[in-house]
Amino acid sequence: MIKDILNEQNRHWFNDLKNYAKRDKLQTLIKYLPLKQIITITGIRRCGKSTLAKSAINYLIQNDTNPKNILFVNLEQPYFLEYKNDALFLEKIYDEYLTLINPKGKIYVIFDEIQFFDNWQVYIKSKYESSDIKYILTGSNSSMLSNELATLLTGRSLNIHLDTFSFKEFLSYKEITYSDELQVLNNKINIARAKEEYLKWGGFYEVFEIEDEVIKKEILINYAKNIIYADIVPRYNIRNSRIVERLFFYLLNNATTILNYTTLANTFELSQKTIKEYISYFEETFMMQRIDRFHTKPKERIKSMKKIYIKDNGFLQIAPKQTKNLGAMLENGVYNHLSSIVDNITYMKNTYEIDFYDGNSLYQVSYDIENEKTKKRELRAFEYFKKDDIKSKLITFSINDTINDIEIISFDRFTLK
Repeated sequence: MIKDILNEQNRHWFNDLKNYAKRDKLQTLIKYLPLKQIITITGIRRCGKSTLAKSAINYLIQNDTNPKNILFVNLEQPYFLEYKNDALFLEKIYDEYLTLINPKGKIYVIFDEIQFFDNWQVYIKSKYESSDIKYILTGSNSSMLSNELATLLTGRSLNIHLDTFSFKEFLSYKEITYSDELQVLNNKINIARAKEEYLKWGGFYEVFEIEDEVIKKEILINYAKNIIYADIVPRYNIRNSRIVERLFFYLLNNATTILNYTTLANTFELSQKTIKEYISYFEETFMMQRIDRFHTKPKERIKSMKKIYIKDNGFLQIAPKQTKNLGAMLENGVYNHLSSIVDNITYMKNTYEIDFYDGNSLYQVSYDIENEKTKKRELRAFEYFKKDDIKSKLITFSINDTINDIEIISFDRFTLK
């Protein structure tokens, strides 16, 4: 049975190669391939981790690696279910591969969704120490980067975090060029249409590949429920699984706002501690992210009220209260772009509020500043928090301008710079 599964999952052994949508992180993965370290690829389910790994397979084969020296195993195959508590079963899979192929030379082993097996870290560490196997591991849970894993694999692993498609990748998929100012001007209308679609439906490949909006929503609902019921509920032994689902969908309506744990606890009749734990599970599976209010003292930042963002804009379309909140879509999209390029994003609030601060720049997000009152409010926030060495950027849907030393920049120009 195992040999049949391997034969089915490794069609590259028979030169049956597929082309995959190009992802920017592929270049990082290629750079890591010659190194001894284990490569871990983390990200939300269905963001493209498997296809990124398969793109690496294509690269290796195109650069003279024997296809049969590359083993790919999707560990969520139903047959493996009864063995998930036995990490040594991974050794059995590998042994079956050796008897089936008898490879010569360097071997590449890709275990897809490795977190499916308990205690996989111990097995991988033992093989890493005793063999010349290059491991690529994908996982849909940030526990792959936990303290335990860091201790076991200190200096032995390199991580690549993969988000859903960025706006740049989305344009590339649509074959809309943007590499210089002339191309941007020439494709202005197509970029504008793509921007509207991207901010509404996000970057899941299977979602933007489909035109029917009803089906898009069904896919996104299935993604969310699959993460909740396949990853979160069994991993944390949650008895009332329905309330976790209700909390997730409730939080979708609160995207880009400050969380009130007291209100959430009263609404769901749970303790604040439990509410915080459940939200941390959404973070660990890359569905949501909280950010702190900025403070110079780390302790105060930890204690601060949190703002919450959704890790793919498409999820906003399956919120229970369907509103066309364009401002929230834009702010959430800006956060997702910023979080992919900088660390330690906070917000600032004291009389006025700044949406994002990364230590170098203040970012304010406003869908439209044609209204003079709106423009003054946004600019006044910059004046309140401004320091000489800090840049100010006001991100809008479509306006590009400069007022004093404040750069007003459209979402597409901001993300394509």
